[in-house]
Amino acid sequence: MPTQDAILEMRNITKRFPGVIALDDVTLTVRRGEIHAICGENGAGKSTLMKVLSGVYPHGSYDGDIVFDGAGVKFGGIRQSEDAGIVIVHQELALIPELSIAENIFLGNEQSSKGVIDWVDTNRRARLIMEKVGLIEEPETKIKELGVGKQQLVEIAKALAKNVKLLILDEPTSALNETDSQDLLKLMDGLRSRGITCIMISHKLNEIEQISDSLTVIRDGKSITTMDHESGFNEDSIIKAMVGRSLDSRFPDHEPKIGEVLFKVQDWTVEHPRIPDRLSSKNAAFEVRAGEIVGFAGLMGAGRTELMRSLFGEGYGRKISGKAWVHGKPANLSTVRKAIHAGLAYVPEDRKTLGLNLLDTIKRTTVSAALSKISPRGVVDLFKEYEVAEDYRKRLRTKTSTIDAGVATLSGGNQQKVVLSKWLFTDPQVLILDEPTRGIDVGAKYEIYAIIQQLASQGRAVIVVSSELPELLGLSDRIYTIFEGAITGELPREDATQENLMRLMTSDRHSAAPAA
Repeated sequence: MPTQDAILEMRNITKRFPGVIALDDVTLTVRRGEIHAICGENGAGKSTLMKVLSGVYPHGSYDGDIVFDGAGVKFGGIRQSEDAGIVIVHQELALIPELSIAENIFLGNEQSSKGVIDWVDTNRRARLIMEKVGLIEEPETKIKELGVGKQQLVEIAKALAKNVKLLILDEPTSALNETDSQDLLKLMDGLRSRGITCIMISHKLNEIEQISDSLTVIRDGKSITTMDHESGFNEDSIIKAMVGRSLDSRFPDHEPKIGEVLFKVQDWTVEHPRIPDRLSSKNAAFEVRAGEIVGFAGLMGAGRTELMRSLFGEGYGRKISGKAWVHGKPANLSTVRKAIHAGLAYVPEDRKTLGLNLLDTIKRTTVSAALSKISPRGVVDLFKEYEVAEDYRKRLRTKTSTIDAGVATLSGGNQQKVVLSKWLFTDPQVLILDEPTRGIDVGAKYEIYAIIQQLASQGRAVIVVSSELPELLGLSDRIYTIFEGAITGELPREDATQENLMRLMTSDRHSAAPAA
């Protein structure tokens, strides 16, 4: 019998893949009309559980039972789960950029009469649904013209158009700034007040604490505990359940050993690639010393990523001007090959699009940026390829059964480790890390932080771009701030606070404190 007031029960769910038990006797109960969070480290089984629920893994491919809305269900695919009222919004949004908002909302559910789409009715219905999610745009607006925050609202509007009863949001705020994140949480609160149940998968524990009524922690494919807001939970108790231990500090202990200036940039100016006379970077000047971790802080759109991509082989913008030096010698950064030769490496913000070939294996990805190192006479040494990839798997503790596995099969944290492995194999002197822990759980973050600190201890210059100010404050020896493409400030660790950083991130006033 279903539990009273439960809209969903997943009982003793076990899902196996060759050589791996992804879910081991997992049980989940979600009450009607609540926001229920699911937490766990990358690879814990959260997404697998939701794929079982939504029919991506159909009935018969797993063991256990699912009861939804008072009845046992055996979904054979996504269409069946959506017809029952279960809709999932994935972290990678499933929208078609060239189509309009209205077309995306009703894609596969077109408003038609006698086989002909009624565009007037389509746009009218779309506008009504858009009002429910607070999306103030014309229905004819193309998706590619919207920011990520508004695209997220379109996905939720799609769900509402399908008469959703249970809305699953996978990392809904991972790509959003603070304002858009809070707006989305308010929307979820509004959906809750209208009786729509939400499941939220997130690594942002502060948001979980803020919005959720209850949460379930999954660790190593097993359901560990369920906590209720009334009985109380906080970030520390969630972390302890997630990783099996308390993290007394979110950052490993680190004593910096800072040397001479290793990387210096002067008068770096970048024009927007599509809008003439608009500058994405304005006369940027900064330096990073050997053994130093330097953070770059700025609001979304400030130009942090644009600056870093333009430095690495002029991968962004046009009419790039300025000078750069590595170890006091002029550096030619005009192509990716020349930037690598100069000693630079860049781990991009979007690892799945810019950092990885998702059709490739861990082994081939690890060596891909420095093939010449394992290719005597121009032929890849397959034994050396395996040896290098296995070495980096062990050093970075990448969780995989084999380095012959595809990178697409890995969790976000382990994909990030593969990207790091690829660039570490080039033996860089300057390592640029753009949002290195985006979409990564707290346990994996700790491991990434330890790797970053180890690289600095080896005498490399490390640049970290992050939207999370606590992360920058915990990692960085010095922090630069950017506002509208211009560097507006420089703060050493002892003077850096969230308040001081935010002041410089929202002003074009230039302010600097002497570097430590």
